[in-house]
Amino acid sequence: MPLSAPAGRKLLHLRDIELRGYERDDGLFDIEAHLTDRKTSPHNDEDPNATVPAGRPIHGMWLRLVVDVDMLVHACEASSDFTPYDICPGAAPNFSRLAGLKIGPGFNRQVAERVGGTHGCTHLRELLGQMATVAFQTLYPVRRAREKAMLAKVASGEVAAPAAMPSLLGTCIAYAPDSPVSLARWPHLAAAAQTEPTE
Repeated sequence: MPLSAPAGRKLLHLRDIELRGYERDDGLFDIEAHLTDRKTSPHNDEDPNATVPAGRPIHGMWLRLVVDVDMLVHACEASSDFTPYDICPGAAPNFSRLAGLKIGPGFNRQVAERVGGTHGCTHLRELLGQMATVAFQTLYPVRRAREKAMLAKVASGEVAAPAAMPSLLGTCIAYAPDSPVSLARWPHLAAAAQTEPTE
């Protein structure tokens, strides 16, 4: 269902973000983002001699994360085709500092430590949270197959149920610990809840 009908309005700004996830021939995965900002009227930042025509990008930026199935970042590459200031593309090489991080809890904090503030670019940094989500979506089939194989071993008694809770547990309404989705996906959680002593 779409949003409700808006009030009369005029379009001033367009931000387009494209996010893609690829499986590579070498077994790794590329997560790519492309951000473009445009104005619907001529625009300048302080310099009247450097007016950007309507429709020409103010920001045109690319970012690629190379990750493995465990969400470890092997490489990060950034590029800026369009920026409001000549100095802006100088931040792109710093994003290579993200190699070695793991996408998961604490990822955004670690990104801020490595390319936050004057070491990075606000727009590129903002893309990384969305790219992390796309990484999860891209690798979902591979990671889910691995999880199912482990759960089959738990069900057969071949291995003990993992002590750690699934990382998705508690992240949204569908993955609430007591939701039907969670209990169906992780039946060992329901079994463990039934064997826990009650007060």
